[in-house]
Amino acid sequence: MIRKIAILGSTGSIGRQCFSVVESLAGDFEVVSMAAGGNVELAAAQAAKHRPKLVSVAMQAGAKEMGDRLRAAKVSPLPEILYGPEGIEQVATHPDAEIVVSAAVGVVGLRATYKAVLAGKTLALANKEVLVAAGELVMAAAKKNGVAVLPVDSEHNAIHQCLRAGESGEVKRLVLTASGGPFRKTPLAQLKKVTPKQALAHPNWRMGQRITIDSATMMNKGFEVIEARWLFGLDLERIEVIIHPQSTIHSMVEYVDGSILAQLGPTDMRMPIQYALTYPLRVASNGCALNWSELKKLEFEPVPAKKFPCLQLAREAAQKGGPVPCALNAADEEAVAAFLQRKLTFTGIAAVIERALEKMPGRALHSIEDVLDADSEARRLARQEIARRKN
Repeated sequence: MIRKIAILGSTGSIGRQCFSVVESLAGDFEVVSMAAGGNVELAAAQAAKHRPKLVSVAMQAGAKEMGDRLRAAKVSPLPEILYGPEGIEQVATHPDAEIVVSAAVGVVGLRATYKAVLAGKTLALANKEVLVAAGELVMAAAKKNGVAVLPVDSEHNAIHQCLRAGESGEVKRLVLTASGGPFRKTPLAQLKKVTPKQALAHPNWRMGQRITIDSATMMNKGFEVIEARWLFGLDLERIEVIIHPQSTIHSMVEYVDGSILAQLGPTDMRMPIQYALTYPLRVASNGCALNWSELKKLEFEPVPAKKFPCLQLAREAAQKGGPVPCALNAADEEAVAAFLQRKLTFTGIAAVIERALEKMPGRALHSIEDVLDADSEARRLARQEIARRKN
């Protein structure tokens, strides 16, 4: 039976690889709706090839360009073409979609993903912001509506696979692995002088700019700790992070009897994407395979807290709850953008985030609107701190 999917963030790294998986499993999936940002040229090529019923882009001008490109490509009938927040929400809640791949970058996909959950869609989640900023709301809605939330991030996907070996009461702890990024061996004193080019040179993965910088600061692991808390229902104290430079073991689960189950695989996101799309089945590989001849050793080391303060900032934000995890994400996005624009030093990223969190007012989050308000306030505070440091 053909499973019908919607893709949020179709032109991003995960979106492109999602199409690759769909193509490798020809006849198993149909893309019925897709949302892209500003890369209309690529989105039009995707739409021309996969013929979804609904396409959305970021801007009204992009929607017009999409129509022109599809007509030039002789696509008939044309899909419905929308734009903006309303467009991405309609993509996520398309009546024919059974699975929604949430891979839009940033909070742009938050409301749409939440509405997909309310509509009862299975969620293949690759967008960190959804659970970092609004984990309590989203997971409560998923439970109420009987929605499966299947993680696409390689680390959480690995844990999801390992947890199939036992009962929840048998789990002692989760262990998230981290590559250590490009500065694993860089002395702390030198980090202030590193450049965006150096920070973007990840040793193992090819990802978007923000997540690559987050990997360099290890904020990505902080986000993953928060996500794991919501995905798997464990206390923060039972979620650990360890550096594993080879990125071969994507994460581990330790059970109460001392057994540790680890999921190994190549650094290829098509594998976790395929797992999420085909779950609970396992189907033949789409070409992903671990090269055992190149696997010489597996190393592990603790995370140096002074070198990577963002990890602790994330844990503290998760403990405080409310709007603070949302503020953590928003302030990080602003600080990373400033660093990439050379308006902030690498070590200034953590400093800006810490200062923004200190100033963030505390209040309960009752709706997605509350989350978005917290996001806006945290961005204002972060920009204020960035300007102060620049002057």
